[in-house]
Amino acid sequence: MSGKLTHLDADGRARMVDVGEKPETRRLARAEAVVSVGAAIASMISEKGGVAKGDVLGTARLAGIQGAKRVSDLVPLAHPIILDWIDVDARVEAGRVVITTSVACTGRTGVEMEAMTAAAAAALTVYDMVKAASKSVTIDRVRLLEKSGGKSGAWRRGDDP
Repeated sequence: MSGKLTHLDADGRARMVDVGEKPETRRLARAEAVVSVGAAIASMISEKGGVAKGDVLGTARLAGIQGAKRVSDLVPLAHPIILDWIDVDARVEAGRVVITTSVACTGRTGVEMEAMTAAAAAALTVYDMVKAASKSVTIDRVRLLEKSGGKSGAWRRGDDP
């Protein structure tokens, strides 16, 4: 780890990083979000027609895809990126909805923010769709699982010293 914050100039002001001279490489990032909904709501999500607003998992998948495509509109210093592939998986596991996202591109900057935003958007959609049943639903975490490509190469959660 370099220990340097790349989005600050010499005077400490926020700036967009110039990636114009970086070579294009294949970039991939995977992220996850976990939404604790409890056993009763998990059962409702799993049943066809169990939630009044409709298909929670399918809608969350679409929201995740849409979220990944909108990162540069939401995160001020993120570059607009042409994405090659987005995959969002949402599944019910023991009172939780586990969302896993994968995003890829060939470009000059990574897709970590796209993968994490996809996970966050999907998690917020789950919350929105089940909040009428319980206000105690929580989004427990959004985190990067792995990334590859670029100068820093591959990283996987658990690889940190």
